Amino acid sequence: MDITQVRTTQFHDGSTDDIFALTHDPLPDMQEGDVRIRMDTISLDPAMRGWTTNVKSYMPPVQPGDIMRCFGVAEVLESNSKYFQAGDWVTGFLGVQTHGILNQRELRKIDLTYGEPKDFLSGLGMTGYTAYFGMTDIGKPKKGDTVVVSAASGAVGSVASQIAKLAGAYVVGIAGGPEKCAFLKGTLKLDGVIDYKNEDIYEALKRECPKGIDVYFDNVGGQTLEAAISLANYQSQIVICGAISQYGDFSAIQGPANFLKVISSSLKIQGFTMKDYFHLIPEALKYLIAAKQEGKIVFREHMLEGIENFGEAMKMVYAGKNHGKLLLKVAK
Repeated sequence: MDITQVRTTQFHDGSTDDIFALTHDPLPDMQEGDVRIRMDTISLDPAMRGWTTNVKSYMPPVQPGDIMRCFGVAEVLESNSKYFQAGDWVTGFLGVQTHGILNQRELRKIDLTYGEPKDFLSGLGMTGYTAYFGMTDIGKPKKGDTVVVSAASGAVGSVASQIAKLAGAYVVGIAGGPEKCAFLKGTLKLDGVIDYKNEDIYEALKRECPKGIDVYFDNVGGQTLEAAISLANYQSQIVICGAISQYGDFSAIQGPANFLKVISSSLKIQGFTMKDYFHLIPEALKYLIAAKQEGKIVFREHMLEGIENFGEAMKMVYAGKNHGKLLLKVAK
């Protein structure tokens, strides 16, 4: 059978995001340990721009002509593996394609009694795990702490904000525009909200964080990180999860001008990726499933349809036009 894939045409060099092309090829033959899958939904993540940039990182770049890397959820149609059988649902780096042949080592089985397939790309997937480990293992908020989360209405930020609330912290979320801020205040019940598109971030942080900042969970970098450092309390924790404001040109990334405050205030700044925590995923999944079932945490997705719309969907990620975790249903 012929399948449809999205392949890269070049490395991302900052000049254009139009680096993807639809291709149609037959499926390869199955080998021992392989399974044949039907892709259901794929995840669109800010990290994808880094994956297509020819620079050394925590993962090798996607080479021009290769199927674009992505997290996905899929149904197993046929199996040459003793670990999987037809009808199982799986997740992993499945590639942007309608069907595929993957080795058993690349897959992890998911249990749909705990959620829909899409949930395992959102709150019960890498998005939720990233928020959980960044907040609980690095940020470590305590009752009464002031926690600030940037891109707080986004996929990771919304979960991280709620985890901090459940820990008893006073949580301030930064988002862009009235609709996203209303979601933070009305649905997530955050204690403070800042609209970075319509107010000065530094002045707004002073207003919403009168006791300073104890934990800052950063998803955007740039001026927002600089403002948070200015108001960070002595021995504050700064979690570097992402820097989407800096992803346009990896050759001209800028750091905060007030970086010496890291010394004077004994700040702890730590970056991370999920590569650091793969072995602890069951811990995060247990926490997130319980919080979901008890109604203590809300997952929000923004679903698009059609593999042919992958390129345009990627542009939405960097324009901040999605509301929650951006997903693409492969088949309409």
